[in-house]
Amino acid sequence: MHAIRIQRHGGPEVLESAEVPVPEPGPGRIRVRLQAIGVNFIDVYQRTGLYPQSLPFVPGVEGAGVVDAVGPQVAGVRVGDRVAFAQQPGSYAAQAVIEATRAVHVPVGIGMDTAAALLLQGMTAHYLACDTFPLRQGHMALVHAGAGGVGLLLTQIAVRRGARVLATVSSEAKAELARGAGAERVVRYDREDFAAAARAWSGGRGVDVVYDSVAATTFAGSLASLRPRGMLVLYGQSSGPVPPFDLRELSKGAWFVTRPTLHHYVHLPEELQARSRDLFAWLAEGWLRVRIGQRWPLGEAAAAHRALEGRATTGKVLLMP
Repeated sequence: MHAIRIQRHGGPEVLESAEVPVPEPGPGRIRVRLQAIGVNFIDVYQRTGLYPQSLPFVPGVEGAGVVDAVGPQVAGVRVGDRVAFAQQPGSYAAQAVIEATRAVHVPVGIGMDTAAALLLQGMTAHYLACDTFPLRQGHMALVHAGAGGVGLLLTQIAVRRGARVLATVSSEAKAELARGAGAERVVRYDREDFAAAARAWSGGRGVDVVYDSVAATTFAGSLASLRPRGMLVLYGQSSGPVPPFDLRELSKGAWFVTRPTLHHYVHLPEELQARSRDLFAWLAEGWLRVRIGQRWPLGEAAAAHRALEGRATTGKVLLMP
């Protein structure tokens, strides 16, 4: 089968097209013939070696398709089922073998591209807004990368829960997308100090929470945007990891900083199923919208990575096998 393989860590050029054996599902596993594959920043971190992997490997952790083989000791999933998954390795391929308990059934009426675009980033937005810092009526939230895949979904969920959102973006086109998702205030960080804007927007008090997936270049400003005892939720590092930091700095505002990951919020199968059910229900209700910004052929995975890293994307990036 056709797959993308990485034999050494490095830039997008290490994403090589290859013909590899079709994997067979062992006990508790299923094989999915993929119809859409999600591209995420974790793929970049694994490619570069920031999150080291055993070489060689097939990258990718998210996809959607039709089950075409079922291993022994599998219950609740059959050949022909439409499923989506996240946090399962090896999705940059025509077929992928995953743990059966990590598959979620895709409801009739939801396309496979939508399912692949929604699951990982949607569940991330879900736990950020509903659990890490549970937003409620009147909260003020700063959302970095407001036109990205998580940013657009997080803003919609935040507004639905009664929060007010300030989003940061890098272009006017992205600003329009953030406003369309419900952001009350949008800051072009290339033109404006977002921390000063956040404090002015909040009447000098500071925001209740900052959701920061950028990290190195935004960390100090994110802290400066917070109200006393506010929370900085650092859930990604698209600009690189935060340098070593003196924790005494937090005493300036008695601030909280947390570094959550999706794994810890969907570790139990029942939690995975509950979050995905919410997302599919919200799609069906019509108020949650998924933006697919770009679709690339699987063989052009390197170009997709360049676009993602170059901040030339909005919403979700997909690979199409």
